[in-house]
Amino acid sequence: MLGMSIDGLRKWEREGRLIPVRTVTNHRRYRVADLHVLMHDEAQRLRLDMRCILYARVSTKEQQDAGNLDRQVGRLTVFAANQPWTVVAALTDVASGLNEKRPGLHRLLDLAQQHQAGIVAVEYKDRLARFGLAYLESYLHAFGVRVVVMEPTAKDDPQELVEDLIALTTSFSARIYGKRGGKTVGSTVRQAMATLAQEGVSE
Repeated sequence: MLGMSIDGLRKWEREGRLIPVRTVTNHRRYRVADLHVLMHDEAQRLRLDMRCILYARVSTKEQQDAGNLDRQVGRLTVFAANQPWTVVAALTDVASGLNEKRPGLHRLLDLAQQHQAGIVAVEYKDRLARFGLAYLESYLHAFGVRVVVMEPTAKDDPQELVEDLIALTTSFSARIYGKRGGKTVGSTVRQAMATLAQEGVSE
């Protein structure tokens, strides 16, 4: 009924997935009802594995206005269309990869908790998070969700790196000097970066 090998059945028994009834001569026997439940669960899991969430992110409003976010979603949509997947949601954020308060990312985590999908597709790994990606992947894996990266090699955008540096500096400065002080330091860093960029162009 399951097409399982003896070793596979023993493994499932150790994992507690399928417990046999032992005869007096210690042979395994299985309840038909248990097999039907398992087959139904496996079919549900396979359907879940084909359901996909697309996630795209840019760091700034300027990048969004330039169409970068829409193009990222478009590339992911084409990528997913070439897979045997059903896209259940396309979520986006305009925020730094260091920002933990991203509505799109929180919606993604909610859908994972609700077992609405088995795949999260992103263009690059840093679209999900600049740091701590392994923790995020482990969390998703706990709900049976795997992350599929469209482009394995990261493509660092200098503007995004600058924005992430400013976000990081502002966060630490706020802890030291308070919220207003953090914003002041962040603004100073932004002005310094802009000045360096202008000087680089003029040279």
